[in-house]
Amino acid sequence: MFVPLLEAPGRPDETSLVIAVRGNRVELSDREPDEPGIFLGILAGRHCWAVDADGDAEPDAEEFVDLRMLWGSVDEPTWMVAGRAVQLVEWQRTHRFCGRCGVPTDEAPGERARRCPSCGLLAYPRLAPAVIMLVERDDGRALLARNAMFPPGIFSCLSGFVEPGETLEHAVCREVREEVGIEVGDVDFRGSQPWPFPHQLMVGFGARYRSGEIVLDEQEIAEASWFTPEEAPVFPTNMSIAGRLIDEWRHRAP
Repeated sequence: MFVPLLEAPGRPDETSLVIAVRGNRVELSDREPDEPGIFLGILAGRHCWAVDADGDAEPDAEEFVDLRMLWGSVDEPTWMVAGRAVQLVEWQRTHRFCGRCGVPTDEAPGERARRCPSCGLLAYPRLAPAVIMLVERDDGRALLARNAMFPPGIFSCLSGFVEPGETLEHAVCREVREEVGIEVGDVDFRGSQPWPFPHQLMVGFGARYRSGEIVLDEQEIAEASWFTPEEAPVFPTNMSIAGRLIDEWRHRAP
């Protein structure tokens, strides 16, 4: 179990986990940090630190692994902590100066934020909420789509970012309407997942088909169709919440 904290509570009983970050690549090592880093919290009794390695003069690139490729080689809690490290390091890199007046920022005491000493603006770690939804019909079929950036044969759930001034449920209905032209209802929450690519929070939903025919937004969606559980393309990984939504639907099939 991971416990997020702002400050390390005394000396750890176990060797710390240090996550060095270069872009979206990480190196995990069992040691104490050589220099001040970002304290992330405690995982299974171990202090966890994030260190920005982009400034290293000659980093050993072979030791750094893309965060996506790390999935499956470590347990899920460790992968989640590595994703937290990537997001917080990137946040510190991009918020060194105040977005209002340009003055260098300081760490805000007592909270995860950076504060402008001139105008007082607080900058918290950025999160971009996005909805991801599996749309089902009364005949048991589910709507899966291939994003225009996906290779042929790879289908997934529809998804999209939440816009200012709307609820998560409204975002589900709007995104489905915009991407495939159909109306949905009975939106129900299925789970959530931090997604550090680069800083999304994915919120999973189920939704029921109400009306309309599939009309693609061809800028975003290359293909979309209704599938039975037996016909559905194999989803390549359960790393994302999309895979879990699809697996739940398959297991509910009679």
